[in-house]
Amino acid sequence: MTVLVASDLDRTLIYSTAALALTMPDAAAPRLLCVEVHESRPLSYMTEAAAALLAELTADPGVVFVPTTTRTRKQYQRIRFPGRPARYAICANGGQLLVDGVPDRDWRRQVAARLAEECAPLEEVHGHLLAAADPAWLRKARVAEDLFAYLVVEREQVPDEWIKSLADWAEARGWTVSLQGRKVYAVPRPLTKSAAMREVARRTGATSTLAAGDSLLDADLLLAADAAWRPGHGELADCGWTAPTVTALAQRGVAAGEEILRAFTRKAGGAATLAS
Repeated sequence: MTVLVASDLDRTLIYSTAALALTMPDAAAPRLLCVEVHESRPLSYMTEAAAALLAELTADPGVVFVPTTTRTRKQYQRIRFPGRPARYAICANGGQLLVDGVPDRDWRRQVAARLAEECAPLEEVHGHLLAAADPAWLRKARVAEDLFAYLVVEREQVPDEWIKSLADWAEARGWTVSLQGRKVYAVPRPLTKSAAMREVARRTGATSTLAAGDSLLDADLLLAADAAWRPGHGELADCGWTAPTVTALAQRGVAAGEEILRAFTRKAGGAATLAS
């Protein structure tokens, strides 16, 4: 029996300093392990307990751990996870399927065909983002993997009405808008983590799928899994989103990442016991 574990990364398994949510007294704070360095500076962390759980999970021959992220390949490859290296990884919100670190060309061709058929072109959406954004709070504008676009903004200055207006405009063109921290994403609706997860499940013969995520872009992934978890922070928590197969955790910040890995380990172990 093979259990596929597909997990979002940022603010689900790994956390920046700003997202750690260490609300306990300093002496009670968990020990942290840095898992990402960018421009010679530490960027992302897990608790040491979470790192040990991930190493245990990936050592199980019956588990296929699949990092699943909206990050580009370059951004993903900065991360150094403990444990056995993941053979499969899903990047660019499902637009890139990496196999042993190499993009799968057949998958990318399938994705490109769906996007061309089902939604407005990237150039139109990127142009609208640039025209609609206020230079007073816009810091950067980026196109990721020639698949989707995002803005880096001063979050507290962005009007909620602007986000809603952008979401309505994008929806009419087959795109989805998601606000994650300081980033406003515009992503084609057919570009999903769940589709890529199903492809990995097909290739590996997985008989059970587990997932976790915190943002609206993760909702399809959580719904597609046999069991899933979301932390007590993020877009999904903010809007009270849940589903029958999704467990809404109370934990927030890096403690939620640890609890998600505990849940993965328990569930994957239970599935293996049932199979034997």
